[in-house]
Amino acid sequence: MITGVRKSICLLLACVTALSLLVTVPHPTEVSAASDVTVNLSAEKQLIRGFGGINHPAWAGDLTAAQRENVFGNGVNQLGFTVLRIYVDENRNNWYKEVPTAKYAIEHGAIVFASPWNPPANMTETFNRNGDTTAKRLRYDMYDNYAQHLNDFVSYMKNNGVNLYAISVQNEPDYAHTWTWWTPQEMLRFMKENAGSINCKVIAPESFSYLKNMSDPILNDPQALANMDILGAHTYGTKFSDFAYPLFKQKGGGKELWMTEVYYPNSDDNSADRWPEALDVAYHMHNAMVEGDFQTYVWWYIRRQYGPMKEDGTISKRGYSMAQFSKFVRPGYVRVDATKNPDTNVFVSAYKGDNKVVIVAINRGASAANQRFVLQNGTASKVSAWVTDGSRNVAAGTSINVSGGAFTAQLPAQSVTTFVSDISSSTGSTGSSTTYEAEAGTALTNAAVETTNAGYNGTGYVNFNASSGAAIQWNSIYCSVTGTKNIKFRYALASGTRNLDVYVNGTKVISNAAFSATGSWTAWGEKTIQVPMNSGTNALQVLTTGTEGPNVDSIVVSAQ
Repeated sequence: MITGVRKSICLLLACVTALSLLVTVPHPTEVSAASDVTVNLSAEKQLIRGFGGINHPAWAGDLTAAQRENVFGNGVNQLGFTVLRIYVDENRNNWYKEVPTAKYAIEHGAIVFASPWNPPANMTETFNRNGDTTAKRLRYDMYDNYAQHLNDFVSYMKNNGVNLYAISVQNEPDYAHTWTWWTPQEMLRFMKENAGSINCKVIAPESFSYLKNMSDPILNDPQALANMDILGAHTYGTKFSDFAYPLFKQKGGGKELWMTEVYYPNSDDNSADRWPEALDVAYHMHNAMVEGDFQTYVWWYIRRQYGPMKEDGTISKRGYSMAQFSKFVRPGYVRVDATKNPDTNVFVSAYKGDNKVVIVAINRGASAANQRFVLQNGTASKVSAWVTDGSRNVAAGTSINVSGGAFTAQLPAQSVTTFVSDISSSTGSTGSSTTYEAEAGTALTNAAVETTNAGYNGTGYVNFNASSGAAIQWNSIYCSVTGTKNIKFRYALASGTRNLDVYVNGTKVISNAAFSATGSWTAWGEKTIQVPMNSGTNALQVLTTGTEGPNVDSIVVSAQ
């Protein structure tokens, strides 16, 4: 993304897409949906990391204290964002600008990642790119130095209270008109030879329009793939039909898939409150989750005249459309299978976590629709609803009774509605799911079985007794097929955040998995991670890294 100058290619593609999507067929009366929405709570898809945007003090000024609260808070007229993207300035003397908002985000449970636009000037050179002799690239003899530059940023932020979740190699290496270009081959070389030395999760390649030629070489190279933790993509002008990535499905086991930047459908001045144009933000998010299987959705500027927060600090209609996801689909939730398009203008996605089911239903039509929802492999009694439409902003509706595992709700014309319900059970998975207790059949290191705090299942739970080197290892996790598995932890943590390294069959697959506070040692929450496992018997170990860790009750292992 650039400041001041519009992305002409992006806008052309986005506008064409938006125009095609805005065509709806008006109907004078209320209509019923063509088919039921079936929500299969056992058919688990991707783990959700969260929703958010970038704060860019160097270009747009920092968020104020009140604005930070409205971005990362989850109360009335707040966005409930859980992901913050920040800028790696090439000049380290400017790094301090990123600290205040990033530190606030971390303290309020969000994850923070960083993206660079340019290396330091002494590491770059100009070259002739298709006749442009001012094009800039990283010097080939400076790859090691650049990796150290990124490490220095990670260390600086950590020393200032911001433990970065991940850092990117380059923002939009394939759209670098005013920053640094990378070819797919250059990116591959860096990922193979240098990315492994970065002391943080690594994001690559953050292509401008999710062009697969930038990431295919990484996925096809075992060493480069081993050094990539997160495949990041921007979706400017990307067709929804191109959101799917079969090669990532095939080779990206254990890696994360993030949508790290977009604005949609345009960046017109003062466009943030246009309705139903703002509804297309929710529609774009739906497709990112359902068609793209993305685990994050990250907007460009958080505060902008076309963003989720307007320049005066109030939440926009675009922001409320995002909030229909971000306020209810929380980090660690898992998307589950749901009928995605039961009627021409109705689009649905569903998620579960914290013993809740969350259903986001978008009606892009000009008439209201009556929609029936059927829950499978889980039971609920009442459903609460929140609506954003032309006149309402995440407005609470009346509760709806669930009868026979189903409920019917009206979806207002040109609206997005989020339904939330407690679920009493959710067993099985697309194949099967198995619960493994922490206190039984495990190998414990510097950890002990306890029964002190109430609310555990089984015969107890495991308490880590050391801040470093304490571990639980499950040695007999059986999987029928090789592939990515969802591991859902049931844990309790009174306050703060604890980080655990995760090993599968002796190989570290996740560094510093963050477990956020559940509120007390008797409040048991859930966190889901994704890891690769082989067919047959597997060993899973979690290891403390500097703090004692949460109390762990059990894990549930299921196929993706």
